[in-house]
Amino acid sequence: MQQTAENVEVGAAEAAPLLNVNNIEVIYDHVILVLKGVSLELYKGGVVALLGANGAGKTTTLKAISNLLRAERGEVTKGSIEAMGERVDNMTPNELVKRGIIQVMEGRHCFEHLTVEENLLTGAYTRRDGRAAVADSLEKVYHYFPRLKERRSAQAGYTSGGEQQMTAIGRGLMANPAVILLDEPSLGLAPQLVEEIFQIVDDLNKKENVSFLLAEQNTMVALRFAEYGYILENGRIVMDGEAKFLRENEDVKEFYLGLSSGGRKNFRDVKHYRRRKRWL
Repeated sequence: MQQTAENVEVGAAEAAPLLNVNNIEVIYDHVILVLKGVSLELYKGGVVALLGANGAGKTTTLKAISNLLRAERGEVTKGSIEAMGERVDNMTPNELVKRGIIQVMEGRHCFEHLTVEENLLTGAYTRRDGRAAVADSLEKVYHYFPRLKERRSAQAGYTSGGEQQMTAIGRGLMANPAVILLDEPSLGLAPQLVEEIFQIVDDLNKKENVSFLLAEQNTMVALRFAEYGYILENGRIVMDGEAKFLRENEDVKEFYLGLSSGGRKNFRDVKHYRRRKRWL
């Protein structure tokens, strides 16, 4: 009987979301309301896309989860954020990293004066499992990003945009994460590089079982690699569903993929206020 109860507990733990954002509101400077009741879930081994135009609230949602809002005078005023079954919205970013939640920031932030390898090693600063384990993680990063191995001695500031993005993701991997919050990985990159980076993200998800919450404006690419998607508009989730459903939805096609079943339309027909009227 005891064994059965334990099995039930294990099953319930596996069924529970790895990350659960429940109806959060975010305010900047005690005045500016940016997120208005955002809820989302990420399950173990999943890839979830957070989609929307620039300024919709995607980055703010990720920063609310990673607790980086306070550095920008922002705060979660309502709702809750849970990860691995415990409340995390009052933890420090450092504590979250130790629990396996990493954010890879928008804009390929690297320490420009450090080499690629030194940048990668900074990602392991919270680890206490010894040099051998860190060295193994470094080799794993080089396995997934062979280009970084070739450029390991180069100063990060003198590498290409794609290599800097790979360095930023690799640095996140060095912390041995369970969840990576990936913010705009395709920003400013050539289409070929975007494809390469998303393919590596897909490999990391399938082979290393790393879960990804992906904020991305490139809807077409994101929905190809994600399993589930949420669409943000003015700080609210206006639509969510399986990636296949979103790819085939007429509104998503029209507003985010530039496609329409009705042929060419007048610009006034797809103006922002029309979207608000239809969805909100």
